[in-house]
Amino acid sequence: MAGPMRNTKIVEAVTQSGTTTKQGLLDRAFAFAFKGLVYAQIWEDPVVDMEALQIQPDSRIITIASGGCNVLSYLVADPAQIIAVDLNTAHVALGKLKIAAAKHLPDHAHFHRFFAEADSKQNIRVYNQHIRPHLDETSRRYWEGRDLAGRRRIGGFGSGLYKRGLLGGFIGTAHLLARLYKIDLKRMLGARSLEEQRAIFEQHLAPVFDKKFIRWLTDQPPALFGLGIPPAQFDALAGDEKMADVLRKRLEKLACDFEIRENYFAWQAFGRGYGKGPDQPLPPYLQAQHYDAVQARVDRVSFEHANFVERLQASGDASLDRYILLDAQDWMSDQQLTTLWSEITRTACPGARVLFRTAAEPSLLPGRIPDDLLARWDYRADESLGFTARDRSSIYGGVHLYVLK
Repeated sequence: MAGPMRNTKIVEAVTQSGTTTKQGLLDRAFAFAFKGLVYAQIWEDPVVDMEALQIQPDSRIITIASGGCNVLSYLVADPAQIIAVDLNTAHVALGKLKIAAAKHLPDHAHFHRFFAEADSKQNIRVYNQHIRPHLDETSRRYWEGRDLAGRRRIGGFGSGLYKRGLLGGFIGTAHLLARLYKIDLKRMLGARSLEEQRAIFEQHLAPVFDKKFIRWLTDQPPALFGLGIPPAQFDALAGDEKMADVLRKRLEKLACDFEIRENYFAWQAFGRGYGKGPDQPLPPYLQAQHYDAVQARVDRVSFEHANFVERLQASGDASLDRYILLDAQDWMSDQQLTTLWSEITRTACPGARVLFRTAAEPSLLPGRIPDDLLARWDYRADESLGFTARDRSSIYGGVHLYVLK
């Protein structure tokens, strides 16, 4: 496996324009930014995913790994197999670390401290004693290597993992900018009701998006690389609106539509971590009541450094029945979409379910893949609207479910 800085798969995936064009240069800049750790936590709601996917004991899932949180959370639904692939070697290393931790840490208290708190010096000792001996060499070299700032990567679990990575840096920058406008984003965490959350948002957060500098900054595609938004997705996200207005609406949903005490995505955005204490909201895989199930089933998971389509091409006909694409299709050309959906259709069992997200609200498939291919699938439009409304991460315009006819 190539090291993060030599990861050519990401460059191939996101660079569609000539390198001498402005778009091509932006694509390559994004690819460079995306080579290291991007998501210490995945930003798709696994509760919505499991509702949409209707995972069964014989379900064989293939998903993009990202931060690995949802991969382990799907184990709560008791599937037969989960294949997690990612172009980003850092995400694969994080996933393999989570598998080793689930299998070899002494108990839930250690597992919780390592991933839910992720800011204790004890975690480094625990890593050396319980996890390191069971990691493959490539993952061990990644975690014991150093990032661009010269820090040992495993040290993130001793000083605040969720403040690291491209997204962690973006959130940190957002907090810094807010402080320049004399706004404390952590104020939201003290709200005791939806009404109080909305009052805080409208009084303190919404006005920032009218600031001239913020409106200019958010119109620059590189400014949103930290959200994992490549140049190809930028225009789709903005549509006919200014990007500042789009981001304000997405933040409004995150801040106002869900009880803060039940939304761990909001805690990450406003608090830069999951928070302390037994009552803090957590992803399913970190919740105490699911620990035994996750530990018992973790051998059903594999993390692979691979292109999603290439992994499908290596799979047999009718061998899979659950597909999670995250928002990867927003990056794709029509030809890439057609190749992807041809392989999904070939490898899908009857009744297979495909779940994906889009920056814009509508599904992007109509008119972009052949009609006869799309006709093999039933788009669950009404259900998809419900999933979109209930997704607590709040950053996507649409959550879409297709079922093989």
